[in-house]
Parts: sequence; structure tokens; C-alpha cells
Amino acid sequence: MVYSPRKAYVVGVGSTKFDKPRGLRDYPELGLEASVKALLDAGLTYDQVETAAVGYVYGDSTCGQRVLYQLGMTSIPIVNMNNNCSTGSSAFVSAVNSVASGQVDCALALGFEKMSPGSLKSHWDDRTPPLLGTHMQLTEIEESKQYFVKQKGPGAAIIFAAAGLEHQERYGSKPEHLFKISFKNHKHSAKNPYSQFRFTPSPEEVGAARKITRELTLPMCSPTSDGAACAIVVSEDFVKKYGLEDRAVEVAGVGVATDSPKLYETRSRIELAGTDMGRKAAAQAYKQAGITANDVQVLECHDCFAPNELITYEALGLCPEGKAHELVDAGDNTYGGKYVVNPSGGLESKGHPLGATGLGMVFYMTLQARGEAGPLQVPNVRNALTHNVGLGGSCIVTVLRKADFYKKGSTSKDRLGYDFAAEVREITQKDLDKVRSKEYSNYIPPALAKL
Repeated sequence: MVYSPRKAYVVGVGSTKFDKPRGLRDYPELGLEASVKALLDAGLTYDQVETAAVGYVYGDSTCGQRVLYQLGMTSIPIVNMNNNCSTGSSAFVSAVNSVASGQVDCALALGFEKMSPGSLKSHWDDRTPPLLGTHMQLTEIEESKQYFVKQKGPGAAIIFAAAGLEHQERYGSKPEHLFKISFKNHKHSAKNPYSQFRFTPSPEEVGAARKITRELTLPMCSPTSDGAACAIVVSEDFVKKYGLEDRAVEVAGVGVATDSPKLYETRSRIELAGTDMGRKAAAQAYKQAGITANDVQVLECHDCFAPNELITYEALGLCPEGKAHELVDAGDNTYGGKYVVNPSGGLESKGHPLGATGLGMVFYMTLQARGEAGPLQVPNVRNALTHNVGLGGSCIVTVLRKADFYKKGSTSKDRLGYDFAAEVREITQKDLDKVRSKEYSNYIPPALAKL
């Protein structure tokens, strides 16, 4: 017998504002806000959630329980996970698989992060770092090139900066193409109330800004951020049982990949940035969704640094190999072009709270697929894509689109009381009471009950 998975649908999404780490809000508050908003968007209570996958990179072992117990101690499985920068998408895939396998009919995927200011760094100095091989080979390549100016800066930034430099050397792209990508993302974020940054530097100002690495300036780099995002994933039977046809966005394709031997065998800085994972994950997602890259209208791409967006255009098949800079010059990465890439502003401008990043992408692309993205809306969206990568071996690509049985009805504005694509509000006690478990909320530990 051939196993045929069920289809899974997103019926509720929620997000906090992604903000500069300042210690103003703790992760239980951030995670709760995103979860409550997603449940409100779906018109459900926590009683209907049968399992939860929770992603975060910086935190103790059961932070997911600490957050979700505020909605009720319902005894459901809560699985915590860490997969570097793709942690949020990993939680989403876990929820999708729980539904697609028939294990449950309603799953919650949550990602959050409370980060330290400044560039990323490991909290561990007594064990081998996961990216040791990548940095060792990158050092060898750099030394063999005998560049006049040696590379310096944060480790992740150096890896992606080197990938961008190789693209210039091999294919003729210029630093100005990276300036244009950064400019485009910051321009998009000006209309995004959830974005950490909303200033709009010109390409020239991007190029003249403070250097972070030999090739990258500050606006070309994603900032550390605090934030949370959440999605409710359900089966078709669940959609129809609860009349959620006006919320249902199909998870049409999912691709999950780790590194191939190309990571080291090719001695390529582009491959050291995990590009082959993107190729393989995209191919899986397209095949499952029955589409090609040409059928995508809008996508959230993992632009942790501007060069990664450039090389990802090629990995995702948005253009032929070596032609990414031509896509930039043609304006085919923004409104009015063939694709709109990172309408949210991307990681460079929207922010990058690691555990929340992938689910933040699902948040934006779900709204795009529904036609509820407000000032960020792309016309005539049929297929929306997310691309989330974690160095060290994780890349996830998803394709989202309206369900075949989608029908107009209530909107997110109707469910939350305001247009949450155009405005950010924190949740109220009334919001929490509306979605908190009705069966298991009689006992809420006092320390968990306070917003």
C-alpha cells in the first residue's frame, strides 16, 4: 500500500513586532501574544489544539511549555526544537507533518526569541562548534586568494560576504547589486508595522554605511531581534467541521534538506553558504506543489545578509545560474516586477529573531495568499513561497496558496477587531480569555496568568 499524506492548511497566524533586544519583554509574553493572535485569527480556542511544536535557539529546555501553559495545562505534547536560523520553519514542518500523517487534526507551531544585542555568538566555549568545517575551509580559500584586505567581522557575516564576493568573481555581479537589494528590502519595510527598521537608505547610502565585514555594510546585515510568530495548522476535515473555509491556506509544498557533499567538495564559497540545500528543498517543494519557480508571485527569502538573497535567487530557480544580478537590474525582485521578494522587508530590515523568523515568513505569506496583506499586498497571488536556511545543515522551502475550497467570509480584521496587517497591537486580557482553554483553565499558576 502506498502512503498518501493528507493535505494540511494554515487557518490562523499571529506575530509580534520584531524589535531591537532591549530586555523590555520576556519570551513568555512574546510567545503568548503570537499564539493568542493566531488562535483569534483562526476563531479557535486552545482546547482544539492537539499538539504543539515550539522553536527557539536561545533558551532552556522547556520554554515552549512555559509559554503555552498560559493558555491552559491541557496535557498535549509540546515538542521544543532548535535548528539554528531555520528553527521557526522546523517547528512549522513538525506541525504540518503531525496533521498530514493523520496523527492530529489541529497543531500549533510557535517560534520566539529573546536575543542579546550585537552580532551572533555561541554561548559555549567547551565544545566543537557546528560550523568549524565551514570556517576552516573558508579560511583556506581566503588564504589561497591572497586578498589585499583580509576578511574580518562576525562569523556568519563573513561566510555570506565571501559567497557574494565569489558571485562577483565568477559571474560579474557588482557590490552595487547588493546595495540595491538592501535598498529594496528597507524600502519594503517602510510599510510594515511589524518591522524592526523602517528607514529607507538609498543604494548609495547603503554602500557608504559603516563596514561590518570587508564587503558588507550595516544595512546589508540582519539585526538581532526579539519577537515571536505562530501558525495554526489543521486538516481538511477540521476546516470543514469548524467552517474555516474563509481562512484556509493550503500547505501545497514542503521541501526540507540538509547539506550535500557539495558543501566541501566544490571548495566554493557559494556552496559554503548552504546553497545546495536551497536547490534541493526548492525542488522538493515545487514538485509537491505541482509548480515551477515561474508560478510563484511572492516570496519571503532568507536574506540574513544581502549576498544570501542574491545567491538564493539562483538556488530557488528564479533565474538561471549566474544571472541573479540581472534579475536585480531588471527590477524583477520588487513590486511591478516578475517576483516580489521580501515584501515584509526581509531579515535585513524586518529583523531576525532566530526562532521566530521562519514562522514570521509563514505569517506574511499566509496573509498574501489570502489577499489580506494590507499595504504589503502583491496583486493576484496564486503561489507564495518561504525560504528559511540555517547554516550547519537545514533549509526549508514551503509553497502556500488558497485552498481549492476557499471562500470569502470573515477576515483577520473581523476576528481581531483591527487590520492586523496594517497595525500592531499587543493582546488584552479579553483576547487571552477568549482563546484560553475553557476546560483546563480553572487552574492557571499565578506566575503564568499575568500578561
